[in-house]
Amino acid sequence: MQWFNEPKQWNVTNDQSLSVYVTPKTDFWRITHYGFIVDDGLFYYCHLGGEFEVTVKISGGYKSRYDQMGLMIRIDERNWIKTGVEYVNKKINLSAVVTREHSDWSVVELEQAPESVWFKAIRRLDYVEIHYSLDNTTFTLLRLAYFPANTPVMVGMTAASPDGDGFQALFEDFKINHLPDLQREQWLKKNKT
Repeated sequence: MQWFNEPKQWNVTNDQSLSVYVTPKTDFWRITHYGFIVDDGLFYYCHLGGEFEVTVKISGGYKSRYDQMGLMIRIDERNWIKTGVEYVNKKINLSAVVTREHSDWSVVELEQAPESVWFKAIRRLDYVEIHYSLDNTTFTLLRLAYFPANTPVMVGMTAASPDGDGFQALFEDFKINHLPDLQREQWLKKNKT
C-alpha cells in the first residue's frame, strides 16, 4: 500500500485498520456544477488488475459539510470512482461519485447516523457495482457504473474534508478478493462441446 497525498497523521495497526486525521481543505472532483478540478484528497492504495471485490468498514468523526471517507478505484485523475459516507447538512449520506472526465454525484440520505458503515465495490468486465451495509450482513446496491475494462487500477481507502478543518477517520477490515475471470467463464460456457 502507498499514499497519494499522504496525510501528516496516520497509523496502520496489524494490517487490519488505518486510522488517519484527514487533511483539511482537500477533495476529489472534476468540473461538473462547480467548475473546478481538485485532486488532493487522501488515497491509500495498491495497484490491481483483473476482476475483484473490495470491502471496508468505515467510522468517522464527521464535523463539516462534505467531510467524506470510503473506497476509491482509480485509473488516473480523469477516471475514478469514490464511494462512502459524505456528511451534508448534519446528515450521513451514502455517496458515489463516478468520474469519466467530469464528475457526477449520487447520494442516499440516512435518517439515523450509524456508528459505522460497510462498503463493497465489485469490479467486473466494464462495470463496478457499489454496495453498502449498516450491519455487515445485508448489502444493498447503491450504484452500478461503467468503468473501462481490461485496465489496471489503483484501489484503496480515501478521505477528504473540502470545507472543514479535517476529522478523525477509521478504516477497518479492508479486504480485496480476486474474482474468477467472468469473460473466460462466459466464453467457455458458450464454446462448450
